[in-house]
Amino acid sequence: MMYFMTLLLILKAWELPAPIDKEPVPSAFFKDRLHTYIWLNWSVVPTKKIAETIGAKEEDILSIGKRMGLPDPPHLTTQELAQLHCTIIRRNWHLLPYEQIMKLLGWNSHQLAYTLREDDFLFIKLGNFKPKCEPLIFEEPDKDTIQYEEQIGNTIKRLFPNGISSWGERPLHFIEELKKEIPLEKQTKKIDITNAPTRYCSSYFLHYGDPFSDLEKSYPMGYIQKLHELGVNGIWLQAVLYLLTPFPWDPSISEGWEKRLENLSIFSQKLKNEGVNVFLYLNEPRAMPNSFYEKFPELKGVNEGDFSALCTSNPDVQNYIKNAIKMICEKVPELGGFFTISASENLTNCWSHHHGENCPRCSKRNPSEVIAEVHQLIQSGIDSAHSSCKLIAWDWGWRDDWVEGIISNLPSRTAVMSVSEWDISITRGGVNSVIGEYSLTEPGPGPRASRHWEIAKKYNHPTFAKLQIGTTWELGSVPYIPVLENVATHAIRLREKKLDGFMLGWTLGGYPSPNIQVFNLLIDNPELDIDNALKQVAEKRFGQTLAPIMVKTWKHITQAFKEYPFHIIAVYQCPVQVGPSNPLWAKPTGYNATMTGFPYDDVKNWCGNFPPEIFANQMEKMARGFNEAIFTAKNELKNLNVDNQEHLSSFENECRIIEVCASHFQAVANQTRFVLLRNKLLNEQLSNEEKTKLIAQLREILNNEMDIATKEYLNQLQDSRIGFEATNHYFYVPLDLVLKVMNCKLLLNTWLPELTTSAQQ
Repeated sequence: MMYFMTLLLILKAWELPAPIDKEPVPSAFFKDRLHTYIWLNWSVVPTKKIAETIGAKEEDILSIGKRMGLPDPPHLTTQELAQLHCTIIRRNWHLLPYEQIMKLLGWNSHQLAYTLREDDFLFIKLGNFKPKCEPLIFEEPDKDTIQYEEQIGNTIKRLFPNGISSWGERPLHFIEELKKEIPLEKQTKKIDITNAPTRYCSSYFLHYGDPFSDLEKSYPMGYIQKLHELGVNGIWLQAVLYLLTPFPWDPSISEGWEKRLENLSIFSQKLKNEGVNVFLYLNEPRAMPNSFYEKFPELKGVNEGDFSALCTSNPDVQNYIKNAIKMICEKVPELGGFFTISASENLTNCWSHHHGENCPRCSKRNPSEVIAEVHQLIQSGIDSAHSSCKLIAWDWGWRDDWVEGIISNLPSRTAVMSVSEWDISITRGGVNSVIGEYSLTEPGPGPRASRHWEIAKKYNHPTFAKLQIGTTWELGSVPYIPVLENVATHAIRLREKKLDGFMLGWTLGGYPSPNIQVFNLLIDNPELDIDNALKQVAEKRFGQTLAPIMVKTWKHITQAFKEYPFHIIAVYQCPVQVGPSNPLWAKPTGYNATMTGFPYDDVKNWCGNFPPEIFANQMEKMARGFNEAIFTAKNELKNLNVDNQEHLSSFENECRIIEVCASHFQAVANQTRFVLLRNKLLNEQLSNEEKTKLIAQLREILNNEMDIATKEYLNQLQDSRIGFEATNHYFYVPLDLVLKVMNCKLLLNTWLPELTTSAQQ
């Protein structure tokens, strides 16, 4: 909370985006907002707050919940609530106006505006607009409403005779497990970080807001130890210069910078003692609100909406960057380094969004010169502090015709990092596509990275690969996708490139997984081949008896995963992140899918460049392969006598992750086909025979979706990692899967009979 207070001066310029006049998406099950609201918030908001937000008493909400068959509400801790705010915002986006969302969260408008902008582009994930919602005001239920609520409760009793739960494992329980420190006698020898290639990743449960106020919330020591045991020797977190150093034009917005730097210094030293370096991600200099430039017009660069760039062609801005970096390096001598994005993400230098022609100064300069100069300034700050910090220039967003110009002008110590899998050509289901990033389906490196590394070596720069080792947006709601053979193949190929380091993942993929373990094992042991590496990892996790089964399973699902219909639009917008929890609507919603946020029923944008039927077929091929692997593994397990409960538990957990992956892929296939069939029924003139055939196919899909959602519900109760990702929090919770079952049952019991009657007339 202190963080937001220190930023109030700048945040006052950040207004909440005005809602647009568009009807919110209706519930696919409930008849009104009140019951939707109570159900969706039951698991993630205290009932007292649910009641207060709509002017009800807590006992009113509890009575309605009881009649609807909801379980006893969970007692959520402060920490749990702190890492559920993205989940809460998302599930109320189409239900409540801003004012009530803020009341539900206990926030003010500045906090919500900041979060929508800075929490990994949350506003974009929500669609880049807020639908207009009228305030939800509680009214005492009448007799008919009470009867409706009781009907819902009776439906739950029929569908879930053993009752339902809000949570099984508590939300975020995995953090408690990861926090547990490894006993000294069980710790392996620390890696010598002065000689080993750099391997750094982000926290699996990164805290946004002000991470520097308590760095061990995102990186507790037990978690660091577990990462280090698998060969990770670096972690990263985002830094904003004006929060870590005094902002020369308005020091008030930097309030608290001394404490943040002190915390970072203590933390960096502590991690260094564990063999792990801290890296800061820089996207600088950050754009400022246009009101700032009323006082400092000479600093203004390219404008975008309510913000404009601090122009890096201005000497005062150049001095600010250099001096800020120098101060950080002096105050945090144990810092491992910095890496940059300099041509996209947030607006920074005037050419960062490729439109420097709109700046009176930068329009006269070559984009390569401007971008290289930003790195020269950062490196100059490092050097003037006599620091050993690394600077890694990530080529994300660099245009092809800029690359050599940028690299040739980088300081000699500055490393060049490229996304390893970028630009790999693939064919899936007879359709050609190209890997952008966020992919495990095809091992790299690709031509773009190879080309950029060659240029970097030509100018004697260190070289880094950015990868997604644990998981990707191909399926971001599992802790990792255990396609170890692909990961191992990628490691072998990169080993031949003789790179200086590896970024193991963006904000997702930081779980201490077998993927990370096998990658680092192969990087550190050039004599090791894939089969022996997989065997070693499997034996360490599952013991010698179970290891052969799991190696075979990993290979089986790796082959199945090679069917992934990859297109960058598809992985961002299709329902793969929310999987079985995505509702099915009897009528089109009219909404477009959003980036890892709401897929709705937007088949057109789910599939990228793949025809929808081929897209669905490819997803189903993967699901089939993953399920076959699990079926075989569990059958082989029956013939073994395994006494080690720890190994058995690890084996069951691994099988559960694979089963969840299969459920998500099958759900995407089902939902794609459902929408296609629904639209065909609604939009085309069909014979009764054709309608009857389509209705039968819809019935089969709905029954399968019910089965998958039920299975996913039981799996999520057992494993709190399922459905979670650091920047989205929980994509879904167990009660969402219960609701999906009821959604399908409603369509089976009411919608399909109506269609059948129509077809028979």
